[in-house]
Amino acid sequence: MLELDLSKIREYGRLDFLAKQLVEGFITGLHKSPFHGFSVEFAEHRLYNAGESTRHIDWKVFGKTDKLFVKNYEEETNLRCHLLLDVSSSMYYPQKSRGKLAFSVLAAAALANMLQRQRDAVGLVTFSDRIETQTECRSTTTHLQKVFYELEQVLNREKRNQATAVADTLHLIADKIHTRSLVVIFSDMFEDVENSEKLFSALQHLKHKKHEVLLFHVTEKKTEMAFEFADGPYEFIDLETHEKLRLQPADVRQRYIRALDTFYHELLIKCGQYKIDFIEADIEKGFDPVMSSFLAKRAKMR
Repeated sequence: MLELDLSKIREYGRLDFLAKQLVEGFITGLHKSPFHGFSVEFAEHRLYNAGESTRHIDWKVFGKTDKLFVKNYEEETNLRCHLLLDVSSSMYYPQKSRGKLAFSVLAAAALANMLQRQRDAVGLVTFSDRIETQTECRSTTTHLQKVFYELEQVLNREKRNQATAVADTLHLIADKIHTRSLVVIFSDMFEDVENSEKLFSALQHLKHKKHEVLLFHVTEKKTEMAFEFADGPYEFIDLETHEKLRLQPADVRQRYIRALDTFYHELLIKCGQYKIDFIEADIEKGFDPVMSSFLAKRAKMR
């Protein structure tokens, strides 16, 4: 597994190279896991069974062993996958490393690399309070490079003051995607937590259109979810509205955690009801949970 300092991702160079290294490190770590041979590329040999097609017999091996072996390939599924990436201002937290945004960009790049290796089609949507970028969904190498280019543009651009409109975006995407697809969402979901029904309705809209949905809830869990700040006065600044609030974290911690727990408990219940995979993606825990969850979801869609 390739370990990366999120604060230095922009210094490492090409995103396509980083994504490839990340995927290859992950695959190496799988060893003989249930995902062995997930690629449509050559996986292994097995003995030829009389009566089956001779199309995949490895004649070079036959010449050396005088035995008939067949090359095993995984079946192509022609999966169509749309990667939805939240690029609103709250995703730039923590600001020193652009943590959630950098994590999501590289995770999306790694999944795009996986999809292209499996001859699956991938499309990219970036959104804040509106859809900013939307590519076609294709499986070619040229198209993959376009996806990497768009992701690099997000990673390298100056921070913008943009709100989040997850629900509106999901409604638009549900209406625009006409072929059954896997929709993968990277977002912190910080949008009007007191009016959660709007978000739940949008998720239900995607399922109504027969899409499979994989929702990665991207957080810096220690501070955003557990509100673990050292004792002392702080000035908290809303990254989207720039509203400022001075307070002692200990004075509001329990109320803050209780409010978030209520929202996410409701979200988890709704995702369960709609059969949406909800995965906590803590940026401090690396990329393995993202890629493992993606492969598990893809295996179910075969």
